[in-house]
Amino acid sequence: MGGLNEQERPEAGKLANDARSLIESALTEAKTVLGQSELTNRLLNEEIDVTISAPSRPLGGRHPITLVTDDLKDIFIGMGYEIMEGPDIETDYYNFAALNIPENHPAKDEQDTFYLDGGFLLRTQTSPVQIRAMETKPLPIRIIAPGRVYRADQVDATHSPVFHQLEGLVIDEDITFGDLKGSLETFARELFGKSAKARFRPHHFPFTEPSAEMDATCFACGGEGCRVCKDSGWIELLGCGMVHPKVLKTSGIDPEKYIGFAFGLGLDRIAMLKYGVSDLRLMYENDVNFLKQF
Repeated sequence: MGGLNEQERPEAGKLANDARSLIESALTEAKTVLGQSELTNRLLNEEIDVTISAPSRPLGGRHPITLVTDDLKDIFIGMGYEIMEGPDIETDYYNFAALNIPENHPAKDEQDTFYLDGGFLLRTQTSPVQIRAMETKPLPIRIIAPGRVYRADQVDATHSPVFHQLEGLVIDEDITFGDLKGSLETFARELFGKSAKARFRPHHFPFTEPSAEMDATCFACGGEGCRVCKDSGWIELLGCGMVHPKVLKTSGIDPEKYIGFAFGLGLDRIAMLKYGVSDLRLMYENDVNFLKQF
């Protein structure tokens, strides 16, 4: 270009641009042809056998406590109960006072209860849900309240600072202790089999009067006696009783017109009994070898 005069340079420049365009076009076409050829070869040579099973991945499952909780929910829903939940962080009123638990009761000691700032605490039982139900739900009431509870226990084979309960409450007119027994005997048969029997022993709870402990026929031996029931033929299952008139009155229910019963059981203990687990700590250690059995 440097040796051309001014009249020859425009024509030379045009020829150079045309040549570059032809070269670029040829390169693009060559890349397209080569790319298509490579793709064709790969499709022909890299075959995929769609009949070969894909690599398996382990699937998760429900925790044994969840399995037991779901079983119990099904039993009580079938009996006409509804599920109600409440907060894990409660006040002294709902956790103790409204349940007729006196101010100096040992359960209120710091060695048993986790207290928080501002007058709050971690609930030690799911009973506060019963109080909230009586305050807010229209009568009659028939509820169960499953959930986590917290107590300042040392961790060992049978204790944990976090565990699970399920409590039930029925409030209506003309309820008797016979209704309580009939409901819980039905529950025991659904849980442990049609041949299961129940027995009631006198006990004391501040929020029920009269109160009782309920035992059920050992599901492992049918009442004959074995290591599961410690050769007694019976398994201690739950606490229960007729709702104390003071609890009804505190919750705004007329104890002269309405009466009811309540019961509560430990879901962790039921799971241990049902699946033959001897150490509660296994339920919370996230050991895959243990959990995959369920």
